[in-house]
Amino acid sequence: MADERFTRKELNAGTLLAPLPAVMVTCGTPQAANVFTVAWTGIICTHPALTYISVRPARYSYGIIKETGEFAINLTTSKMARAADFCGMKTGKKTDKLKKCGLHTAKPFKISAPIISESPLALECKVKEIRQFGTHDMFIAEILAVNVDGRYIDSKGKINLQQAGLMAYSHGEYFALGRKLGNFGFSSHAK
Repeated sequence: MADERFTRKELNAGTLLAPLPAVMVTCGTPQAANVFTVAWTGIICTHPALTYISVRPARYSYGIIKETGEFAINLTTSKMARAADFCGMKTGKKTDKLKKCGLHTAKPFKISAPIISESPLALECKVKEIRQFGTHDMFIAEILAVNVDGRYIDSKGKINLQQAGLMAYSHGEYFALGRKLGNFGFSSHAK
């Protein structure tokens, strides 16, 4: 029997999955670095550790990643919201977005593309495959290293990003992630 308390409406098919991470992707070299913001990213597989970013071929960074075969996915914080928005709106072809936003780069462990110093965590990625899908192409990549700001690793080696102030993107809007609701598996301990 249908629950009459809720009214459901059908919308046209579209990309309304939310929230999404608003990540800043770095590519290029330390001498010629570029950054752009992506919301279409995620994890594909645990072993091997695989991720993806979906990018329009017209984007300036698309050619850089296709040529170098690597990039870094940098998580963003609430303090980085303006920079993330700017880097998603402007092209690196005409603007040094890192400089304009006052962002700094750090040396990666396994790739040539720099990471963003202000990011609490960056995934260093090597492209394995490019899949073409309509408006966007998907760069499927192996995660070669997880580059974490030491402030977010506790004495037991656990990553604690809850203090980082991470942000998310939801249908044209940015949101600060809120309070912790539980740990994985907490529901199995409920009374």
